[in-house]
Amino acid sequence: MKFKYFALALAGWLVLSPLQAQASALEQFKTFVASSKAARGEFSQRQVKNSVGEAPKVSSAASGTFLFARPGKFIWTYSKPYEQVLQADGEQLFIFDKDLNQVTVKKLGDALGSTPAAILFGSNDLDKNFTLSEAGSRDGLEWLKAVPKAKDTSFELITIGLRNGLPEAMELKDSFGQTTVLAFRKIEKNPPLTATTFKFVMPKGADVFNN
Repeated sequence: MKFKYFALALAGWLVLSPLQAQASALEQFKTFVASSKAARGEFSQRQVKNSVGEAPKVSSAASGTFLFARPGKFIWTYSKPYEQVLQADGEQLFIFDKDLNQVTVKKLGDALGSTPAAILFGSNDLDKNFTLSEAGSRDGLEWLKAVPKAKDTSFELITIGLRNGLPEAMELKDSFGQTTVLAFRKIEKNPPLTATTFKFVMPKGADVFNN
């Protein structure tokens, strides 16, 4: 599986100013959203499948890097186990499958909406699309719960774990009993960017599909 399902719903991430350790998840996260203009870092990702009467099934880990600039610009790169790039320039989303040398192009438009990507890559108007609330402490992190207000989204619940003002984890639960678990590290705030950083360069000879 090349993670396209999550990629399209997502796609990512992160950085904020240091906050006091006792700050709530909601306080930390709102500061993050208000202050993070751009960031880059590394991520790992697993899928956990929960079936009634069975032990949870955990997928092999995927990993890669991310770079984003608000609003709606990002590069989300899977390096393992498959090479795949999701790149948005603020207007279009490009999904490049290196093995197939295939590019799928989608209009970004309202595609972010109530998806996880809206939290990290979208505008600062989160209250429009999500109901945010505290979710307690777990694993040394303060957790925030984000419930999409729209009824037709791919994810029914998103939780974000923060520590010292930085998001370190994200869990995305869908209506099929599957949870996508992400961990973030080596986050750098406001890295240097150029006017062409998020401009997608079409790979030579690639098959292109417009959706």
